[in-house]
Amino acid sequence: MRFQRLDLNLLVALDALLAERSVSLAADRICLSQSATSGALSRLREYFADDLLVMKGRQMVLTARAESLVEPVRAVLQQIHSTIAVSPPFDPATSDRTITLMTSDYLTEVLLSTAIDRILRDAPNMRFEIMSMNDHIIESLERGEMDLLVTIDYAISPDHPSRVLFEDDYVVVGWEGNPDMQGEMTRDLYFRLGHVTTRFGRTRLPAFEDWFIRRQPQQRRVEIVASNFLTVPGLVIGTNRIATMHRRLAHRMAANLPLVIKPVPLAIPHIRSMAQWHISNNNDPAIRWVVECLASEAAHVPEVLAETNVIDMDRTRVKGALRNELIRQYQHGTARKLPDSQR
Repeated sequence: MRFQRLDLNLLVALDALLAERSVSLAADRICLSQSATSGALSRLREYFADDLLVMKGRQMVLTARAESLVEPVRAVLQQIHSTIAVSPPFDPATSDRTITLMTSDYLTEVLLSTAIDRILRDAPNMRFEIMSMNDHIIESLERGEMDLLVTIDYAISPDHPSRVLFEDDYVVVGWEGNPDMQGEMTRDLYFRLGHVTTRFGRTRLPAFEDWFIRRQPQQRRVEIVASNFLTVPGLVIGTNRIATMHRRLAHRMAANLPLVIKPVPLAIPHIRSMAQWHISNNNDPAIRWVVECLASEAAHVPEVLAETNVIDMDRTRVKGALRNELIRQYQHGTARKLPDSQR
């Protein structure tokens, strides 16, 4: 089908080329041969009278015209998907859908590992692909690179539907042989000891606790930066280092490793784990069913949230507004600090 001389089938190829910036990767994404995808690029270049992708060094980059097409093309395809594409009836028992999730190893460990196992009992033919968190999770959601984003509330987009799964807070974790872990974890001791923290991707995107504590007047001495949460315990065992970990993950790790858990001697906001999906998939019965299964499994996760050393951002309108401001700051990477009265 053509619209104003443009073969509309080329829009899918164009979207893949703009996203991947590579003929071979775009071909894999849309299940075409490289020669067919290269041919599609040639026709697109002819139609737009622009190169669209050009070599710069060893990589292909988008021209200015191509950059201007990224969002409009994605929006058109999302609109087609949501208004024209008809989804077949969904039956978990017979569905062979593949659901792609982007999430952290923390949430994979404390929720998805058991939730997916339960899901596959009712939907034995479904498959799940778990993507690691990258530097641009909202952009990945917008581009349709995943069916579900499972992450903390500070990182989700306000423009797409979401569902709260569970809450968590933070604790201090150290080796059981560390003499500093035998008594009270005071604020002075916390800031005196060496720390392990976690940052992600090429831009070293900080985990929430790392981002929050770096905004405080007093700074930790970070000795090791890990690339994921599950490697953190191994980097404190046998040392005098400590780490600030999600409480649920810490208790799970301490059940099998020589770790001691202490309260964090400063107030850190609690976090909510959320499931989010693109608004164009809001009526997708398979995705909604999976979300309900995740929420059901989350409801059975033992409650370990502490009453102390947690900033509850929702008990008052002021604190609720403060939470929204923290979310804005976290997503935009600003460095403003909490008022002293809220620390």
